[in-house]
Amino acid sequence: MTARLKLAVQKKGRLAEGGFDLLRRAGVKLAYARDELTRRAENLPLDLMLIRDDDIPNFVASGACEFGIVGENVLKEAAARSPRIAGLETVMALGFAKCALKLAAPKDGPVRALADLQGRAVATTYPGLTEAFLSARGITAEIVEMGGSVEVAPRMNIADAICDLVSTGATLEANGLTAFETVLESEAVLVRAPGARAPEIEETAALLSERFTGVIASRQTKYIMLNAPTARLDEIRAALPGADAPTVAPVVGRDDVVAVHAVCTEEVFWHTLEALKAAGARSILVLPIEKMMP
Repeated sequence: MTARLKLAVQKKGRLAEGGFDLLRRAGVKLAYARDELTRRAENLPLDLMLIRDDDIPNFVASGACEFGIVGENVLKEAAARSPRIAGLETVMALGFAKCALKLAAPKDGPVRALADLQGRAVATTYPGLTEAFLSARGITAEIVEMGGSVEVAPRMNIADAICDLVSTGATLEANGLTAFETVLESEAVLVRAPGARAPEIEETAALLSERFTGVIASRQTKYIMLNAPTARLDEIRAALPGADAPTVAPVVGRDDVVAVHAVCTEEVFWHTLEALKAAGARSILVLPIEKMMP
């Protein structure tokens, strides 16, 4: 019987949505299941364990799962409290569930910069990360651990400042807070325990990692097609983001124009298209790339 690799994934939430989308794009077909704790892949020897994000580092560190998809913020907070979890290997960053752990304080209050926290209280659901960050910068502050609703702590006189996750900043704004320092830039990561590894699951592990790499590369890459005046080809090549060797082909019936096709490994913004147009490019078409094999 083929050994099945176990992957821990958040049961629900933004991290779960990104994880399931990544698996779908990697060609993993999941069987329907009434069991809310596990999902079985139909076309790979792979089983998912659906658990709380806070529990994922422990599941991987204990060997209950060989891999886990978890937010860096959760992983590093758990690692700050446990040497065993600190030893987990980060296989790759996955490019979704991006957010930042930031220090923030009331807009009109006395705390405006990191030094202003000396001797004050900071409320957070990330006490390990917050204390380590402040200590490394010579700041001594009281860490007030909260389970949620951290943003109300200054208004309720529980703390002078907070350390909390920020995505858009709308919650801070609604509570009269402004961020003044970034503690951690976070995204989803793939982790596994180091050390001895069962050879019977390594083929699946390598396949899954390679597919994930391809999915991530295709998300960040675009295919650009355009017509360019031959005389300005060098200028147009320079404007293509992350394109090392675009394909240049003749256009039927035109000696002064060529067709340019390029795989761009950097983001393509509107100002990129405007720069190409200014360089003489016409009929510019930008297409997503569904799959890539590195």
